[in-house]
Amino acid sequence: MKIFASRRRRMVGWSVGGILLTLYIVAQTLYSTGVYAHWRDQRSLDSACDGTLAQGGLGDALHSSQVRARGGDDSASLAGCLINRPDTGRHGGALQLTLRWSDQSAPSVALAPFSGNANGVRGQVAPLGNGWPGFVRYDGTAEVMVALDCQNSRSRALVAYGDLIQWPEDAKESGTVLTGLGRVTTETALKASVKFGCRAKGGRQLTRVSLPDTRGKTAPRPLARAQGSCVALRGLADRASDAGTPGFVASPTDVHTPQVNCYLFTGAGKPGYGLYAYYGAVANDFESAGFGGPGHDFQLATASCPRSSHEAVFAIYRLYDRDTDSYPAAPYSASFARSALKAFADHEAKQRGCTGVRTLSRS
Repeated sequence: MKIFASRRRRMVGWSVGGILLTLYIVAQTLYSTGVYAHWRDQRSLDSACDGTLAQGGLGDALHSSQVRARGGDDSASLAGCLINRPDTGRHGGALQLTLRWSDQSAPSVALAPFSGNANGVRGQVAPLGNGWPGFVRYDGTAEVMVALDCQNSRSRALVAYGDLIQWPEDAKESGTVLTGLGRVTTETALKASVKFGCRAKGGRQLTRVSLPDTRGKTAPRPLARAQGSCVALRGLADRASDAGTPGFVASPTDVHTPQVNCYLFTGAGKPGYGLYAYYGAVANDFESAGFGGPGHDFQLATASCPRSSHEAVFAIYRLYDRDTDSYPAAPYSASFARSALKAFADHEAKQRGCTGVRTLSRS
């Protein structure tokens, strides 16, 4: 009997050893072939940004089919996540997503750099298009912002920021990367609105996103033939010329974007005045930031807009040129600035159905 018992123990030991060896071989195979890494990375993406990360444009945004995610570091936001490539250290490719309620934590200066409004055309943005209430900016990194108004809460919007903190250096087409960034940001915002109880309306899937010209490479044209966001200033062409800014550079017309820009240029091709319109959540953030900060020549106006609890804010700045350490539009014409702001604000308000445009006193 002892012989049989010993034989059974050896057989059980061999069986257990065989099973363990098989499991080891399977584990090594899964690890060495990348199956485990893919499974792990996919799980991280599925849970990223509190489970709201939209993955449709990730591959294009980071120029890689291998991406992974981890939680964001900003505890003040509604949700956040960092998505990068396994080879980010060699080839770049990393983006940060941040979600917040418009009526709670104020955005950081990095997310909403209004202090750059008077610094040439650094405050310029370009609308996303396709019905999305958002824009793309470039201030060292490309950032997409979208603000979805909650139809079931008039004073609240879900705001999403997608910041491409490391550009994928092996990407040859910037348009594909930007469009991917736009898709990830807008589609994540819409997915998050459902999760967090914000009944919102988005736009159509983005197919093309282009950066604004923050380096001033677009040639100014005569203001008498103004188009796009500057069209309201055509009638002020002579006064603008007397003020030293006969040219303009406009952004495309889009009634959905929460920020609009128009720039007036000197005869030497330097930006002299910048006009800005802010709506909804962005208008609220602009006001919370102190209207871009002190120390600049600027004027403000507001208007009441339908379906928004916050007034639209319009601003004109005399712009500073860091290259020459001077103001190209010199001397400053407060009278012209008031007239230009009024024409710009009246036109913008009419386009959006806003009423009661009034100029604010800075005293």
